[in-house]
Amino acid sequence: MENVLHFLFGVFGNATALFLFLSPTITFKRILRNKSTEQFSGVPYVMTLLNCLLSAWYGMPFVSKNNILVSTINGTGAAIEISYVLIFILYAPKKEKAKILGLFTFVLTVFAAVAFVSLFALQGNTRKLFCGIAATVFSIIMYASPLSIMRTVIKTKSVEFMPFFLSLFVFLCGTSWFVYGLLGRDPFVTIPNGFGCGLGAMQLILYFIYRDNKGEGKKPTSDQSVEMGSGKPQPEKQFVANGKQDEQV
Repeated sequence: MENVLHFLFGVFGNATALFLFLSPTITFKRILRNKSTEQFSGVPYVMTLLNCLLSAWYGMPFVSKNNILVSTINGTGAAIEISYVLIFILYAPKKEKAKILGLFTFVLTVFAAVAFVSLFALQGNTRKLFCGIAATVFSIIMYASPLSIMRTVIKTKSVEFMPFFLSLFVFLCGTSWFVYGLLGRDPFVTIPNGFGCGLGAMQLILYFIYRDNKGEGKKPTSDQSVEMGSGKPQPEKQFVANGKQDEQV
């Protein structure tokens, strides 16, 4: 029964994570339509790519057993994020293009180094520990990206910039993978997703506190970011995926 539940929570985690990975398509339709990245930041997508690559690698059978569902969704996520990054590089201004291209190269280098070391220098539990720590660190960084939008909600007392369904899926995704990790007795899945579950719950609590104020509160000023993890002013309501919010229309 425990194995069945472990599998079912993994499948549910795949579904909710896929929704989050696909959520920035609204932003990228806009970029393609306008042939400009405007003031959007490409950094969250590059960092999410690194998280997906490391998590997909960790889920491979020769690294950790019984985690193939971790590899399937993160492998899919990596392909999606690469497409986002390439589109961003294509339409970004020269300075931003160089920045994202450099960061993209750094991400691929880090992943290649982790994969090479784990494959040729480590084995057994040592390999799992090395890859698990790397994946956990970047998963926590990814899940921490909603902190800026939560700060905006508290400051403006408005949920205009925090879509309910995105907050809900952040919570569901984190919770499903948290339970999956518990059932599989895998701390490298449990810890980061427990963190994501908690942050998702905090977003939902904030939503219900300020749910009656959707645009009547103080608007963010130009130095406030409404794209989580971007640290840059954004022109529209946005959210970034897999725990990262992007544009809301």
